Amino acid sequence: MWLIYAVGSAFFAGLTSIFAKCGIRETDSTVATALRTVVILVFSWIIVGIEGSAGQMASIDDRSLLFLILSGAATGASWLCYFRALQLGDINKVVPVDKSSTVLTILLALIFLQEGLSLEKAAATLAIAAGIFLMIEKKDVQQTRSNGGNWLIYAVGSAFFASLTAILGKIGISGVDSNLGTAIRTIVVLIMAWVMVFVSGKQGEVRHIRKRELGWIGLSGIATGTSWLCYYRALQEGPASVVAPVDKLSVLVTVVFSYFVFGEKLSKRGMAGLVLLTAGTVAMAML
Repeated sequence: MWLIYAVGSAFFAGLTSIFAKCGIRETDSTVATALRTVVILVFSWIIVGIEGSAGQMASIDDRSLLFLILSGAATGASWLCYFRALQLGDINKVVPVDKSSTVLTILLALIFLQEGLSLEKAAATLAIAAGIFLMIEKKDVQQTRSNGGNWLIYAVGSAFFASLTAILGKIGISGVDSNLGTAIRTIVVLIMAWVMVFVSGKQGEVRHIRKRELGWIGLSGIATGTSWLCYYRALQEGPASVVAPVDKLSVLVTVVFSYFVFGEKLSKRGMAGLVLLTAGTVAMAML
């Protein structure tokens, strides 16, 4: 059953990127991240209320609570980097780099969660890494060296913090209802996102956001909330070293929609990378 949740997480995560890209054409990415988190917080606590798991909060031990908080902080950092990268670069380039967190997640799961790494899993991991490498164009690396604000720097940062999110979240939801754990984490993300808005002095921009972009930001929040609920349910039931790669198949949804919505096309090199990334992920899920 966890595999179904992981696939659902991937689908809604793919929609998140498209909706978010539509919502940050003119809106500052940090402000958009903070607004999205409000939607996700409301959405996640509604689910907790319907499920009736809020009463379990008193029984959460200090260790689980600590790791949920740390996971939320890592998520907030990943989001701030990710949506800045989306604002600066093409979505079908940003997303694959962000998904490179899969490789680091697998390694961290091996070290900290004692999830085995067989020869077959190692080969699948190498295929994923090779696919990501192919999807990064040489010119993108050159632009990063000459421009400190290039999207690639933020995308790599997003990947790093996303990998920490998966490991910390896996530890934090041990013995905790996954939906309740998601809701608690979202509180941390909300605080972190709005602190960044006020520190950067961008709170006044909220009043000037166009209604159309605000709508897209809201939709991206709902998609993210749904993806999270699926993802952490999958993490609770399945191995992190497999759930994370399946979740990253959202890149397929993103690439397809980015072609029709934004007219962004992959090069032959990028397409070859996408095939390798997908093949490695599918192989990882079947092992």
